[in-house]
Amino acid sequence: MSRAVCIVDDDASVRKSLGNLLRSAGFECLAFATGDMFLASGLAPEAGCVLLDLRMPGMSGLEVQRELARRGWRLPVIGMSAHWDDGAVQAALANGAQACLGKPFSEEVLLKVVEEALAGE
Repeated sequence: MSRAVCIVDDDASVRKSLGNLLRSAGFECLAFATGDMFLASGLAPEAGCVLLDLRMPGMSGLEVQRELARRGWRLPVIGMSAHWDDGAVQAALANGAQACLGKPFSEEVLLKVVEEALAGE
């Protein structure tokens, strides 16, 4: 299984900081500003997991999850948002998210859920 982590978030500072953290922990990272860019890249089938923001311009994180499933691309999804509510968490989990992280989250929590996702836990 690939140790590549795709980061999909419209906030450039989030993409940069998460990428730096994950690279320092030994992961390969690819970052995308939109869900459309991520899906168009064709990299999803080879990714180890994806860190997916819930609220983005264009396709939302939930729409990206649905499109991944429609295309038959099965990869662990870790949802991220500063705007989680029970309905959004339930929708993300129902669409196959392995975990849902509320922003801000600690480095330790992120690294733990990424490791678990890559290990297939």
